[in-house]
Amino acid sequence: MSSLKEYFSTDWAAMTATDWVGTILTVVIFILMVIAYVYAYRPGNKAKLEERKYLVDDDERLDSGDKNGG
Repeated sequence: MSSLKEYFSTDWAAMTATDWVGTILTVVIFILMVIAYVYAYRPGNKAKLEERKYLVDDDERLDSGDKNGG
């Protein structure tokens, strides 16, 4: 068990600024992904998400400014 503890040990004092940014970014993204999964898989949000299912494939396009149609 001590070898496993040594394997996962971290020398926090030796971490550089880049290490800290990477660690904090990884933790923040993990938390945001958990929040997104909980939101997406909650049964109460099914109706809201179903309404937006085909939002990308909607036929109504935004006006691109081209009046000639081509």
